[in-house]
Amino acid sequence: MRFLVRDRILGIGDDYWIEDDRGNKVFLVDGKALRLRDTFELKDAEGRVLVDIRRKMFALRDTMVIERGGEPLATVRRKRLSLLRNHYRVTLADGSTELDVSGRVLDREFAVEYDGELLAVVSRRWLHVRETYGVDVVREDADPALLIAVAVCVINLAEKERED
Repeated sequence: MRFLVRDRILGIGDDYWIEDDRGNKVFLVDGKALRLRDTFELKDAEGRVLVDIRRKMFALRDTMVIERGGEPLATVRRKRLSLLRNHYRVTLADGSTELDVSGRVLDREFAVEYDGELLAVVSRRWLHVRETYGVDVVREDADPALLIAVAVCVINLAEKERED
């Protein structure tokens, strides 16, 4: 499944649609304005909230939390040692499952893997529309909402790190 994301600097209050490869609006990223921390909701086309995304206020390293139905689903943070490429670790709520995100996040060229197996690729290479990147969910049994939320988190964390 391939999704198109109109790239924006992910700031508070930014809302944007994510479309499938046929141009249908599938997900809405709803940025919540006037909050002390970065907060987003990923909604389906009917407006139902699928996941909440928020920056953790008090953490040693920048951290974002993904929740579904008020329950933690995943935590996203930058790995400590990563010199040439951006590396992020996504720890699922069960505590034992970790996803690895690596690549050039600011260039929108990165991959999401689980135990060495590719789950999704984020890329601008196969698109000709400016300020747009794609999220290609490779595995059929993968959760597209979770993988899109992971992409939103790592891009947000990378942008904040660049600002600092």
